[in-house]
Amino acid sequence: MLATVKETRISKCFNSIDKGENAFIPYITAGDPNLEKTKEIVLALEKAGADIVELGIPFSDPLADGPIIQKAAGRSLENGTNLEKIFKTVEEIRKETDIPLVFLIYINTVLQFGLESLLERCRETGVDGLIIPDLPVEERRELLDLMEEYPVDLIPLASLTSKGRVSEVVSCGSGFVYCISSNGVTGKRNSFDNNLGEMMKNVRKATDLPLAIGFGISSEDQIRELKNLCDGVIVGSALVEQIEKGIEDNSILERVYDMAFKMKEAARGL
Repeated sequence: MLATVKETRISKCFNSIDKGENAFIPYITAGDPNLEKTKEIVLALEKAGADIVELGIPFSDPLADGPIIQKAAGRSLENGTNLEKIFKTVEEIRKETDIPLVFLIYINTVLQFGLESLLERCRETGVDGLIIPDLPVEERRELLDLMEEYPVDLIPLASLTSKGRVSEVVSCGSGFVYCISSNGVTGKRNSFDNNLGEMMKNVRKATDLPLAIGFGISSEDQIRELKNLCDGVIVGSALVEQIEKGIEDNSILERVYDMAFKMKEAARGL
């Protein structure tokens, strides 16, 4: 069974991108260094050409986050960031932009907030998608049944270890498929797994959804290397590292804009 293709801000975004070009999807940690700055960073990313922005919901015991993003989550949590405050920040962002926004959120946070409460707040504030990295395929059903009533995509993750389960993994998702480039946690890498190309072919056969590659992308050259394998590229740790450096010398927005602009140009094949 092919994954669900429903009309959302995310699907419209991918449909608007010319053939042969990639969507540029930056990741930042919500509340790093604070929520007011998060709003400014999102707007700077859009100005630099971002197509979708992924907001990481800070969590004290992350499954997939490498050291750079763990430190960002720590800074955010120390400032008292919580999910409701992030939703209020999204409301403020929505006063100035319609750029698609996706939450990367862990299942414990979802359950603590409540499934229906979460989806209702997503609809009210304008959150377009959810990536839940520790939600097993077998346990998606309750969430998927609820999400049929909401304009929110549940974005599936496919990894190098999915192999024979690719069809099952992507069949219950929408928006796009987050394709994990390497085993392990997030973080900058010098190279990608030799089996990545084969994995992408298998995922492509299993779904009509756009495919975005994430984990380890940190340079324009890497984006150009991956460009023909996918429909979008996700850049996280490299940008979060620039935010950390920008805290020290008060240059966050400049650093974020400069890196995002260069990576967006690479994603467009320029």
